[in-house]
Amino acid sequence: MITMIVGEVANFAAYAFAPAILVTPLGALSIIVSAVLAHIILREKLHIFGILGCVLCVVGSTTIVLHAPQERDIESVKEVWNLATEPAFVFYASLVIAVALVLIFHFVPLYGHTHVLVYIGICSLMGSLSVMSVKALGIALKLTFSGMNQLIYPQTWFFAMVVSTCIITQMNYLNKALDTFNTAVVSPIYYVMFTSLTILASIIMFKDWDRQNPSQIVTEMCGFVTILSGTFLLHKTKDLSDNLSSGIGLQALSSRKRPGDDDCEDIPLRRQDSFRAT
Repeated sequence: MITMIVGEVANFAAYAFAPAILVTPLGALSIIVSAVLAHIILREKLHIFGILGCVLCVVGSTTIVLHAPQERDIESVKEVWNLATEPAFVFYASLVIAVALVLIFHFVPLYGHTHVLVYIGICSLMGSLSVMSVKALGIALKLTFSGMNQLIYPQTWFFAMVVSTCIITQMNYLNKALDTFNTAVVSPIYYVMFTSLTILASIIMFKDWDRQNPSQIVTEMCGFVTILSGTFLLHKTKDLSDNLSSGIGLQALSSRKRPGDDDCEDIPLRRQDSFRAT
């Protein structure tokens, strides 16, 4: 719990000193650390494809770091407020809120327990707004600690309120997704949607790509795709390890399978306990 709190505090601080287009994709490095620690401490076997996934994540992260845009110089939370109230970002935020409300009140009751994209869509949409607000709040606190008090501005407290609302909503529906569907399915899809929407929001609000040339943008996108490939490979390898650990017990069951039966999916979409609950 202590290490988790320290990690979240460090992640919060990172948004105050670096652009979101750099910080957010680097979240994949936590997957590498988890895989390595599980191999060392829990004696979980790390297959060759898992090692390849770790290498892909490192290569993609390095590519993004080397070609990421410089952080914009901001001297007041009012500057962030001006960026957030420009027509392009206001339109994006309004669209995100509208889509999230439609998903919550219309699609969740109908398809929440059968379609994984419903819960993850809500988490990712609200997550993109929460990251922009976290960055704004982090900048305000950084300036306050440096001697320029930003707590006197109502914009700082507005961003803090948005952060609280978005994170509560995000965590609520992410927990529902994890309770309903297989973690090996939820984690990579959530990472892709959350990171993609956060990068889009950062490009619109902070205009990260305006300070870069086309070759840098293309290289960043290649690095992001490389990280995605490594993330999917790591989660796939983890699921294969879980299947292998219970393979002895399943061999007898699979040997009694009738010739006409369909093949089972490698990764079940829903959690086994959710089947029992329904």
